[in-house]
Amino acid sequence: MKKTGIVVAAILIVAVLVGGFYFTVKRSRVPSKSQQQALTEVEKINTKDLERDYPSTPREVVKFYNRIITAYYFEKISDEELKKMTSQAYVLFDAQLQDNNPSEIYLQSVKAEIAEYKSASKTISHADVCDSNDVRYLTDGNDKIAYVKASYFMKEGSDFSRTHEMYILRKDADGFWRILGYYQIEAADNASGNE
Repeated sequence: MKKTGIVVAAILIVAVLVGGFYFTVKRSRVPSKSQQQALTEVEKINTKDLERDYPSTPREVVKFYNRIITAYYFEKISDEELKKMTSQAYVLFDAQLQDNNPSEIYLQSVKAEIAEYKSASKTISHADVCDSNDVRYLTDGNDKIAYVKASYFMKEGSDFSRTHEMYILRKDADGFWRILGYYQIEAADNASGNE
C-alpha cells in the first residue's frame, strides 16, 4: 500500500510540474491583453500578420492602409520601423501598382513625403473611410473592382483642412482586394458626392 501511494503521489507531482510548465510557456508566448494594449500603433501595424490575417473587404484594406499612412506622419518612427511599415503597405498593393512603384522607390518617396510634412508641421489628424454601403463595385472584363472613398483631416501648424481620395481596388487571383491606385477628389466632386 505504501508503495502504491508513493507512486500515485509521484505521478501527481510530475503531472502538476508538466502542466505548470506548459501553461507558463504558453502564457509567455501569447501577449496578454495588457501587453497588446502597451504596443504603439507602429508596433501593432508592424506585427500584423497579413499572410494569416489579410483584410477581408476593400473597405478594411483602405482602413488598414490609412492606419499606416497616418502613423507615417504622426508617430515618431525609426528607419527600421518605417521600412517594416512600408513593407506592410506594399503587401496591400496590386501587382500592377507594385510593378510601377518598386518597394525601394516607394520607401524613398515615403521618406521624402514625411520630411516634407515635418518641415510644414503637417500631420494627418484623422482619417475616415466611407461606410460599407457606399463602396462601389463593378466588373471590368474579368476584373472585380471596388471604389472606396476616404477623407483626411489635415493639421498644418494651427490650420485644419480636409481632403478626399478615391481608392481603386482590384480582387486578385487569390480573392484578396489590393490597392490598384487612388486619386484626389476635387472640391466640386465632394459637394455632389460624385467622383
